Amino acid sequence: MSPSFRRSRLLRTVLDAVGSTPMLRLEKVARDAPDVEVYLKLEFANPGGSVKDRPALRMMLDAIADGRLTSDKTLIDATSGNTGVAYSLVGAALGYAVELVMPANVTQARKDITAAFGSRLTFSSPMEGSDGAIRLARGLVERHPERYFYCDQYSNPSNPAAHYHGTGAEILDALGDRVTHFVAGLGTSGTCMGTTRRLREHSRRVHCVAAEPAEALHGLEGLKHMASSIVPAIYDPALPDEILPVETEAGWDMAERLAAEEGLHVGHSTGANVYAAVELAKRAQREQGGGCVVTIACDRSDRYFAPMKWERRYVW
Repeated sequence: MSPSFRRSRLLRTVLDAVGSTPMLRLEKVARDAPDVEVYLKLEFANPGGSVKDRPALRMMLDAIADGRLTSDKTLIDATSGNTGVAYSLVGAALGYAVELVMPANVTQARKDITAAFGSRLTFSSPMEGSDGAIRLARGLVERHPERYFYCDQYSNPSNPAAHYHGTGAEILDALGDRVTHFVAGLGTSGTCMGTTRRLREHSRRVHCVAAEPAEALHGLEGLKHMASSIVPAIYDPALPDEILPVETEAGWDMAERLAAEEGLHVGHSTGANVYAAVELAKRAQREQGGGCVVTIACDRSDRYFAPMKWERRYVW
């Protein structure tokens, strides 16, 4: 029997590869809920390697369309890494300058990747986390308004709009009425807000959950403990059906399980998402006897490592 092949998409630019990411059913880590389907949307399949490609592209295209971002201005924003990589990729593809403000202790991989695209990096205090980067970025824009377009992913409505039109629509296209639960971690909150709004419009009721770190001082990079953070303007606490706290250890342990049992090397925010999804699946197994839970693989774990420095020449 001859093998069958799915025809490859032909792309005009790398930006055409953003979105339409695959979904993988997780059976091993969700074995305690055998009658509940648990799906992970593999957002690391985006060209920039994370879910943030979607909002970065949408925010930049919308700003170019309405004249906020012009060729004589530099896009600036605060980021803990993934959005910075996405801005850098989109900026390089479209020909716009990018400056990123990030905590000095973000991983070397993220610093190197963004710099490789030609972005300028400005570092905030490592002790102040993402909130410190936000404050520094706002200060630079206030001092030099003529120089910058402040994209402000935490307040920009194009951030959740990217997930409303993309992530949420793709989940429904793939699974339709089978979806009973959706869960996503809170960082900027764009993924959770936009996807939830789209799922709310579906004919079948979908229970939508926001996962967040259980404590203010946590190790789930990219996620926010809202009670102790600058709350993003795009976040609506009334939108999710519930908030599910996730301990740092639970997110880290699940990331390790995903690598060992499912062959998925993902970051700890994804570990937190999947932990929450499995908890929801076990609840659905007990209370409903079945269901279908969807969550998000935010990125791969390779950008949390310190890579070998690229060299033009090697001496053997």
